[in-house]
Amino acid sequence: MAENKIFAGPRVRRLRNGIGLTQAAMAKSLGISPSYLNLIERNQRPLTVQLILKLSEVHRIDPAGLHGSSEKAVSLAELKAVFADPLLAGELPGDQELVEIAEAAPNAAAGLVKLHGAYRELEARLSDLSGLLAHEGKAAPQPAARLPMDEVQEVLESRPNFYPALDSAAEAFHAALAPGDDPAGALRRWLREEHDVSVRVLPAETMPNWRRRFDRHSRRLFVSERLSAPDRLREIAGECVSLRLGELVEEEVRSFSFQSPEARRLARVELTRYAAHALIMPYGAFHAAAERTAYDVEVLCARFQVSFEQAASRLTSLQRAGAPGVPFFLMEMDHAGHRLRRAGARGFPAQRFGGGCVKLPVHDAFAQAGRVLVEAGETPAGDAFLLVARTVEGPRAGAGERPRRSAVLLGCDLAYKDRLVYGRLLREGAALKIGPACRLCERVGCLARAEPPLTRPLGLDEWTSGLTPFDFQ
Repeated sequence: MAENKIFAGPRVRRLRNGIGLTQAAMAKSLGISPSYLNLIERNQRPLTVQLILKLSEVHRIDPAGLHGSSEKAVSLAELKAVFADPLLAGELPGDQELVEIAEAAPNAAAGLVKLHGAYRELEARLSDLSGLLAHEGKAAPQPAARLPMDEVQEVLESRPNFYPALDSAAEAFHAALAPGDDPAGALRRWLREEHDVSVRVLPAETMPNWRRRFDRHSRRLFVSERLSAPDRLREIAGECVSLRLGELVEEEVRSFSFQSPEARRLARVELTRYAAHALIMPYGAFHAAAERTAYDVEVLCARFQVSFEQAASRLTSLQRAGAPGVPFFLMEMDHAGHRLRRAGARGFPAQRFGGGCVKLPVHDAFAQAGRVLVEAGETPAGDAFLLVARTVEGPRAGAGERPRRSAVLLGCDLAYKDRLVYGRLLREGAALKIGPACRLCERVGCLARAEPPLTRPLGLDEWTSGLTPFDFQ
């Protein structure tokens, strides 16, 4: 009769640790080699019936403890509750991974359940605080498991920044407009002739809080004089997109299956902006110009009458089948380090690149406003990137107002450097040593380190001090 075999390595290890035995001592008591016991504990060898009987006889271990069915069921139920949270929904394809976590790392599973419980408790306290503020006449929105803005950004950052249907429709719309050298004029004419909408630029005191406002009653589109010419062009193009391609944008929004109306509205804003870029920088013409100019963003800005941010954003969307461009990714942040937006031709490479390293040129750009900075960056894992950074200006500020300025980081794999004008500016062998973020980076001796890595213990030594207060072992 075939011998029953059980793979229960993690349980054997827990039982051994529970009675305080080393692998060598337990192996000797069972009449097997330490290396064989090590293989059993790593689930590379089965735990046979004979070994189970030996464990029961020598160490008074209950064989039922090696199955742990009731313990696993409880742990599995708790883990299911954790991953049913909207914050983690869809992360796991099925229950098998939960079973593996519960069996192989029960202590880690318990820690995860405890952490989720603390998160839910904090969420409940925030909800109570919101109720208290509302009772005092200071209404605050009820916290959700995930804010709509976070939900939309997470989805858009994780997928390629290319929407074929919107691109094709916008390109056909551009061809019908035949704008020539005056895209703003062509868009204005179309609004007037097709929808009886006129465009007016209003002074800042008349529109103190708006970039754009459409008055449906008077059929007038108001644009703030605070905006630069490229930003005015994008606002007008966005209105044209809403009128001409609104249903197509709505179809794309529905494809994301966002649950809240606010998330759908935010997604609609993002996709309308995408289509506006596609309208003023049609795919075929923009891709051809990018290839001819070796992806010189400043030249593309002048040719299409757009801003650096607009041209850089458009470069991340050049992924049409048969005519793909260099697969760029983009990150925009303010001077305080807040990440405002991330996108990529293949999704933002958060796992490989991170984007949280203080040594990235996007931070240096604020000290050299308006200048294009070019660096090669290399991660601890050996991934190398070509990085281009420049500041971009927001709406013009009035007297006494602090101007809004952010910085854009445009990047791609270093393998594409020969196709880019920026590749000629790199110094040979001078790659910047970057990491994903201080708390995730184990690079030793980094002068820019602001936090210790989560994965390593601090190396506290009263006789020796390192280059930063966060030396680790």
